Amino acid sequence: MSGTSVLPPSAPPSEPPPPAPAARSLSARSLPGHTFRILGSCALSLVLWFSAGQAVRAALMWTATEVAHGDHRQVRLVAVVLVFTLIVLNELVIIVGMLHSVRGALREIRARRAGGEADESLFGALNRATLVFATIYLAWRFHVEDARELVALDTMKRIDESFAGAFTGAEWEAGTLLTGMEVWISAAIAVVAYLLKLLFAWWHTNGRGKASGMLTAFFELGFAFYGLNAIFTLTQAWSQWLDERVVTATVEDWLEQADRTIPGWKEFWEGVADVWPLIVDALITPLTWLTIAALVYGAFAQDTRAVVRGTRLDTVADRMDRTHALTRTTVTTSASGFQERWVPPANAFRLVTRGGAALFGTFCLCYVAIHVGAEYAERGVRTLIGSDFPHFWLLFGAPMNFAWDLAVTVPTVCLLAATFDIAATRMREAGQALTA
Repeated sequence: MSGTSVLPPSAPPSEPPPPAPAARSLSARSLPGHTFRILGSCALSLVLWFSAGQAVRAALMWTATEVAHGDHRQVRLVAVVLVFTLIVLNELVIIVGMLHSVRGALREIRARRAGGEADESLFGALNRATLVFATIYLAWRFHVEDARELVALDTMKRIDESFAGAFTGAEWEAGTLLTGMEVWISAAIAVVAYLLKLLFAWWHTNGRGKASGMLTAFFELGFAFYGLNAIFTLTQAWSQWLDERVVTATVEDWLEQADRTIPGWKEFWEGVADVWPLIVDALITPLTWLTIAALVYGAFAQDTRAVVRGTRLDTVADRMDRTHALTRTTVTTSASGFQERWVPPANAFRLVTRGGAALFGTFCLCYVAIHVGAEYAERGVRTLIGSDFPHFWLLFGAPMNFAWDLAVTVPTVCLLAATFDIAATRMREAGQALTA
């Protein structure tokens, strides 16, 4: 009939669309894939951050070796230690910058932004994270590798002095740029650095000064490195004095008797000496770097109480808070070395296990796989290239080392970010607060 229209037959209701891949819950098995997704989306910024950091590091290393030698030796050594402090601080800044550059690829950060939470700036993350980073860096002696590299560069640049001194018997300055300072100079500067560290730490605690955290970290490093020469000299004198004491000889005799009389005593300690470095490299070091990632992304893992919060030891901590102020201060001071070394990894362990026990194992396995795989790859490439060309590795060793460091550092940063993201996302889904 004209003027009328026939309604089309009603279509059967369509099924709801499948959920998007981004809506699926992350699990420990997704850690390698999530790591590669972060790497793929942020590779350029990570490479730029790493390259800039290595360029600054090389310039500072070269500057330290050039400044160290000449007239007014003690003044030059003061400047060298200052440059070495900047070398270590540059390492901290670059790692924090690389971690901060991948924030946009993390589901946890996107959820915060969607909830209207303000995104922290890079300067804010640096001001908060570098202080704890500096204490961890010193507590686990990560700076020793930086010192070895600086000493090796200085020795290589002045190898002619070493050869001449070996034949003539003259003293040479090559390789002594970190331990040649007079004791009273290093001790005086260390005291000043310590007082400045206390001042800026008080400012940081009371929220004063935008860069108080970074300045506290700088003077913390300065206090450690300027005191290095004084500690080295005093330790040598102390060891020499101990070697002449009867007590030392008696203890050495007891240990030798224990090796001979107690079955398995020597083998036990040799086994511990062999296994402990592997435990540190495979378990403790990954958790230490995960602590830094948690700090950059907003989990305040430096809180000692966070380790025991929600456990039976929380009651003991409450009783400790009610004790006399002098007792509390004494215990805190005596345990400060323990806290700097073990509390951050313990916080990171508790954070990652909240994402599931399997996440911790997968994280450590991936961390070891990256580093061990890179070492085997480097060995294979060096064997494949060979060394028939004279001084080949002397010319091309630095570019090769840069490539391998890049191939290790960038995936490691992505792994840290992915591990934090999975743990934080699963905590958010469970309705738990994001604290370490």
